[in-house]
Amino acid sequence: MNVSFYIARHFRPKAPIAMLGVALGIAVMIISVCVVTGFKHTIRDKVIGFSSDIVVTNYMTLHTLDQSNPINADNKLIKDIKKTEGVERVQRYSQKQGVLKTNDDFLGVMFKGVGEDYDTTFLASNLIEGKMPRLSMYKSTQQLLISKNMADKLRLKVGKKVFVYFLSDDEVRARPFNITGIYQTNFARYDDIMCFTDLYTISRLNGWKIDEENTQVTGCELQVVDFDSLNVVAERVAKKFDNIQDSQMHNLASCTVYDMSPQTFAWLDLLDLNVWIILILMVCVAGFTIVSGLLIIILERTSTIGLLKALGARNSTIRKTFRWLALGIVVKGMVWGNIIGIGICLLQEKFGIVKLDPTAYYVSEAPVEMNWIIILLLNIVTLIITIAVLVIPSFFIGTVRPAKTMRME
Repeated sequence: MNVSFYIARHFRPKAPIAMLGVALGIAVMIISVCVVTGFKHTIRDKVIGFSSDIVVTNYMTLHTLDQSNPINADNKLIKDIKKTEGVERVQRYSQKQGVLKTNDDFLGVMFKGVGEDYDTTFLASNLIEGKMPRLSMYKSTQQLLISKNMADKLRLKVGKKVFVYFLSDDEVRARPFNITGIYQTNFARYDDIMCFTDLYTISRLNGWKIDEENTQVTGCELQVVDFDSLNVVAERVAKKFDNIQDSQMHNLASCTVYDMSPQTFAWLDLLDLNVWIILILMVCVAGFTIVSGLLIIILERTSTIGLLKALGARNSTIRKTFRWLALGIVVKGMVWGNIIGIGICLLQEKFGIVKLDPTAYYVSEAPVEMNWIIILLLNIVTLIITIAVLVIPSFFIGTVRPAKTMRME
């Protein structure tokens, strides 16, 4: 039997502050990581929901932001893109700027036309009124999905008709649309400007051909199988399609969601720095509290240390004994820290107790994502670091003299 472990089991040290420090450190780390991870992925999903992972479009559109340059996204091009390893879905889209006009006001917005192949999961999950418009590639449905921001500014409701004005070839064209649905993502950058309708209408308003033989659109949006491998898939797509011409001699080019929204992702990357600062501070707090706790235990047990030495116990044996004692405190603190941290995260995930200002944070409640692998790694790293720092106070045991402690008794 391990003598140090046996003696440690029969000690009953009182170190509530040390245990509390470890518990709070673990709880804060878990909450911080889960909230920041949830926030980053929520914002990332919103950006991707509006613009997809990778876009293949006209070279001039990509580099001059001129939406009047189409590509011919015929079935052959779509099949070639789908054959690229890592690409899960391909969907066509067209864009055109226009003006929503009511009797009292008007608003300039961007219209995005999509067809039946468009993944509406993101929009449907953020739909707050009405229903999704019918999306068609070869027929005009005259149905429109607008944001709540637009509906509030123009006092529009589901079921109402609104006229939209487009500038095409130096000519203003008016088109009536029926509002079938209203969405809200709380991401003002897109909610303020983005409307959705059928692909056919927007391509025709751009003066492009769209039929069984010609499918002229602004571009193709690609969804990847695994977002973590986005850069790898993007390199394959770029190598295969960049500077290549489609069937109508349009030069193709590609870009990722990082290229389309660099400021947003740079801002999200800054959050990682905040998390690292919190993790380092909390590990330091846990380390200092457990070191202090072990020193207090050693000072309280100097007579016991002297007695063990008088009975022939070596310094190494006594050090191991007190390390086992401290390890027990650390483990108990970590267990309580996990219960508190995971419990708070699960409550927030289910009930959304903590509310946020969507105009500032782009979400109405603090998002939480439970990443069990990261939580496990946090516990392992914290345990290793705290065990390592226990070596420092345990060397104080070597300074204890049995004769002095016994005289004190």
